[in-house]
Amino acid sequence: MTRLSRQLSTFGLTMIAIGSCIGSGIFLTPSMIADHLMSSTGIMLIWLLGGIVALCGALTFAELGVRFPKSGGVYVFLKECYGDLVAFLYGWTILTVVTSGAIAALSIAFARYIDFIYPLGDRGILLVAISGIIVVTVINIRGVKQAETFSNIFTVTKLLGILAIAVCGLIWTVHHIEIGPVLGSTEYGPLAAYSGAMVGIVWSYGGWHHASYLAGEVKTPAKSVPAAMIMGAIVVTLMYLVANYAYLKLLGVEGMAASTAVASDAISQVVVWGALAIAILIAIST
Repeated sequence: MTRLSRQLSTFGLTMIAIGSCIGSGIFLTPSMIADHLMSSTGIMLIWLLGGIVALCGALTFAELGVRFPKSGGVYVFLKECYGDLVAFLYGWTILTVVTSGAIAALSIAFARYIDFIYPLGDRGILLVAISGIIVVTVINIRGVKQAETFSNIFTVTKLLGILAIAVCGLIWTVHHIEIGPVLGSTEYGPLAAYSGAMVGIVWSYGGWHHASYLAGEVKTPAKSVPAAMIMGAIVVTLMYLVANYAYLKLLGVEGMAASTAVASDAISQVVVWGALAIAILIAIST
């Protein structure tokens, strides 16, 4: 059996954890969450709650990662806890449905945002989506260091993009944020409102556990895997909070709820080319 090369650093693994979390969710789901809650206080609290849940998950996976420092992540944990059958079923589902389906969906989303920047047409969108999958696959096949470099560049770009949105929110105030009830005037009851909003929260925070899949390729897995997942969850939570703070200052709760592209609409309030910049950022994030 071929042994995996342990070349990944703690920083590189942390960037992978952060990059796996930050996708299109933070740029698209805030409008749905605002529509459910209609409260600036509720919006900030539920994003904080999502971060706490992600951190609890990261702490749990950190303990498992220390006990079983092998590549495979959830597959390894299930195998050690419940046996081969459960692990096999999980691995088979991930291979044939979950991950493959997610990659296909994200590649189409990537191509559609490229189409916004430069019109491609239906056939062009399909070709760009397929090409994107091939390029990322080739990068990962070439080696761990190449994949780490690729991940670092794109993750730093995402973080800088979100920080740019936050800076716009700090500099310009279009709407004042009011501290009030955790649930505003909405058609949903409290349980339905927060349950529905949590769907977007869970989608946006998903991915921090991906660092556990690479334990067999990290120089010091017992230290690096827990650190990467915990730091990843903390950094993503902070980024999401500052992004939503900026959305609230630039659009207000009603503006967020009415928007179909909250990040683009928010930046367009203060920057002429904001929609184009956000389209590029979302394309990178997918």
